[in-house]
Amino acid sequence: MRTVTLIALTVSSAFAYAQQSTQRDETEVENIVVTSSPLGRSVLESATPISVLSGDELQQNMAATLGDTLNNTVGVHSSYFGPVAGSPIIRGLDGPRIKVVRNGLDVSDASRVGPDHAVTGDASTATQIEILRGPATLLYGSGAIGGVVNVVDSRLPQQRQTGVSGSVTTRYASAADEINLATNLDGGQGEFAWHLDGFYRQSDDYRIPGFASSAPDEDEQPGRLENTAIDTNGFTLGAGWIGEQITASLAVGQMNNRYGVPGHHGHHEEEQATELPEEEGTQSDQQQDNLQLLLDWRNPGSAFKAIHMRGAYTDYAHSEIEDGQIGTTFINKTQEGRLWAELHDIAGWRSVIGTQYKHTDFSAIGDEAFTPPTVTIEQGIYLLEENQQGNMLWQLGGRIDRIKHTVDAANFAAFPVAPDNSTFTTYSASLGGVYRLNPVSTLHINLAHSERAPDASELYAFGPHIGAGTYEIGSSFTLGEQNDIVVISTTNQFEKEKSLNLDLGYRVSGDHWHLNSSVFYNNIANYIFQQDTGLVFADGEIQHEHDAPTDEHAHEELPVFQFAQQDATLYGFEVEWDYHINDQWRTQWFSDYTRARLADDANVPRIPPLRLGAELHFEQGNWHGEISLVRNFSQNKIAASETSTDGYTLLDISANYYMPLQSVDLTWYVKGSNLLNEEARVHASFLKDNAPLPGRGVSVGVKASF
Repeated sequence: MRTVTLIALTVSSAFAYAQQSTQRDETEVENIVVTSSPLGRSVLESATPISVLSGDELQQNMAATLGDTLNNTVGVHSSYFGPVAGSPIIRGLDGPRIKVVRNGLDVSDASRVGPDHAVTGDASTATQIEILRGPATLLYGSGAIGGVVNVVDSRLPQQRQTGVSGSVTTRYASAADEINLATNLDGGQGEFAWHLDGFYRQSDDYRIPGFASSAPDEDEQPGRLENTAIDTNGFTLGAGWIGEQITASLAVGQMNNRYGVPGHHGHHEEEQATELPEEEGTQSDQQQDNLQLLLDWRNPGSAFKAIHMRGAYTDYAHSEIEDGQIGTTFINKTQEGRLWAELHDIAGWRSVIGTQYKHTDFSAIGDEAFTPPTVTIEQGIYLLEENQQGNMLWQLGGRIDRIKHTVDAANFAAFPVAPDNSTFTTYSASLGGVYRLNPVSTLHINLAHSERAPDASELYAFGPHIGAGTYEIGSSFTLGEQNDIVVISTTNQFEKEKSLNLDLGYRVSGDHWHLNSSVFYNNIANYIFQQDTGLVFADGEIQHEHDAPTDEHAHEELPVFQFAQQDATLYGFEVEWDYHINDQWRTQWFSDYTRARLADDANVPRIPPLRLGAELHFEQGNWHGEISLVRNFSQNKIAASETSTDGYTLLDISANYYMPLQSVDLTWYVKGSNLLNEEARVHASFLKDNAPLPGRGVSVGVKASF
């Protein structure tokens, strides 16, 4: 888990320390370009935190979900809906506040609609994953108020290739009898280049140290978490023409994913587990077709250094299957385009101007659909600037977005009354400064104002969510009461979120050590969350809990949760310290913490606790070994309906062996996970009382590169 932490403004490129497969000079800096940023700067010339996971580090941390792959990155946790669906949590924020993109373009799945929906940005064929911690709305618009995760792969060729090169990776993990195969191939001749990749993953229900439930009944069997098997596959094919001034590439991809949704869980901010009917488990079945386009024009003349364009079309479908029957099918069709230009310097100022357009057609079909068909159009323009003045580097930018939701109320029978369409205009701006103390250390500060429009599900949800076990109501409705009967009406009293975020950091490198540290303060006005209404849905209507059935059908009632707003404050720290003992031994320590409160002094739910980790690395010849010990402390700062979560310690040991052969290089991997066999429950998970982390397991694998 050697996370490469950069302290970079989201408008700047950055470079990272990368772990070499053999011995390296302690002061060597390897240039890993952060592709999600249009302006290039070094590690010391940057202002807010970015992390990069690549190479052997990425391979060693590979997991079934994107959130679990990034879980050991400082400042990042996983929402962990079992091993089947885990989204990244950055500084306590997740869901629609964290934008997951593939090569800078939205993955366009349904992961923001519910925590039981898997992210389609698979890491198996990625070359690197970039995590922008903190507001990134300047580049990515309204949905990036909390951060961005960019999964970078090679599907869009950008460099000339002679002959064929690539890799084949296979891995087996014992905790779930998981088999993982992945391949990457690149080739070309002259100005033409092509790329092909694919992956396959299959696993059974995973092993756990004890019982799935924190309070098991007498009929529960220990040792396995039922209904957590995964069967997923995908491929990508791309081709490109790389000329002297122009690069043009096109890629198509497909992903298929079927996974079980663990049997009883709650889905709401102030958690209270809800048991699903004890019948066949709920399944999710995902399919996605994706097309991406790249166009780069270097030195076009006039005022421009370069002009860049990225485009994507995504067709996504996701069915929730209960008792063998499809209850809901989510369909998401998205077209997205990004165009930006680098300008020639004016009076020392480097400038980037850009625009973005996105059209989303989202619908949920079925008797248990809980969101109406909605078309969302997002349009944005932005400007980024930076200027070096002596030891101070100034970085600033601004962006304006317009977001319009058009709801098809006529084709959604669940609505008791039809809500109005919604239009929001969001404004974002940032000002950052990096002061170079000396050649090896910097102080940095970044102040960002960011705004987020509520997404369609937060506004218009109205119905049962099978995979989540709740009845969800959007903010466009109000719940009243007349003669002890629940009365529903519509409202437009819903505001966009407004974040004011301050980042302060310090980075320094000594002869044998490196230190990255940052503190942050984030005040969010109109913070959107799901609130327990105290009502239940039973017998086809919303009613008071005391009116709900008490016979054998009582287990079929669903708690009613509604999206509400309240101001919130989040603050915390992140620190990494790396010390080279000698040429063979290196140790690394990291810690992160987030504190989050609502305006009424209540705790924001599902906030990860304090975390402290230590690693010991050994390198000798072709061997690399690592011992990792991570302590997740208990979480007692909880919301009203949450329960406290005990702390736990995870011990992992891994080793790599590099075997260069005549025509192929082999890298052998072995890793032991949770070797203490701890019963570990993730406080940030909706399933924490019903789905602990996997128990002790061993994974082995080999990667052949040629």
